[in-house]
Amino acid sequence: MSISVLTPAPRCALVTDVAERLREAILHGHFAPGERLREEQLATVLDVSRGPVREALSVLQREGLVLIKHHRGATVARLSRDDVEEVYSLRLVLERLAVQCAVRRARPENLEEMDAVIKEMARTVDKGMSIQEAAAFDVRFHTLLVQSAHRSRLQESWLNLRSQIHAFLLHREATSPDLQQVIIEHHSAILEAVRARDEATAVQVLEAHLQRSYQRVLQRYDPHAIGTEIRVASGEAAQRSAAQ
Repeated sequence: MSISVLTPAPRCALVTDVAERLREAILHGHFAPGERLREEQLATVLDVSRGPVREALSVLQREGLVLIKHHRGATVARLSRDDVEEVYSLRLVLERLAVQCAVRRARPENLEEMDAVIKEMARTVDKGMSIQEAAAFDVRFHTLLVQSAHRSRLQESWLNLRSQIHAFLLHREATSPDLQQVIIEHHSAILEAVRARDEATAVQVLEAHLQRSYQRVLQRYDPHAIGTEIRVASGEAAQRSAAQ
């Protein structure tokens, strides 16, 4: 048997493209939590057959952004506060391991890529950073951090959570100039600890960063409004929300 008769299947690229477009639409609030995602309608708008749409929805189901029920079709997931807690608990475990491995295994090009994200983040802050931009930068940096660990199963586990993490980050008050500067400082501290091969400091600054991120998400989390501007909780209500 000769494998020369085999050719790459373009369908995989098509499914990936459809999944990416649907993912972005969900994260930017074009589909509301609980909204029905009709295969036929999506296929018409995206100018593809229903097959790639069905497969793309399955991809988003594995990422936790979509729910698919037999005979009821697909809907946008409404992620609860319990989901926030579970995802952040898993994120903490995965990223603690990632930063420990990165201290030992990160290559110069990995450090350069993370540094480039921080510099781009700083330039965007100078122009005025939106909530969507802040979330995207955050996810890009942490994805690169996990990649710098050079552990394939660890990276796969992180990628399964990434979309939900991105959705939660959209609920932070990320347009405050003070908070934007803190975000830059936190990511810079993580990078410098990895660059210095200082595992104890890297773990410490990472855990502190993730804990602060978790608290900020809880203060503003509204499971009915992924990707939209959320009202800031204030006073005792905010304190109760953060404590839950």
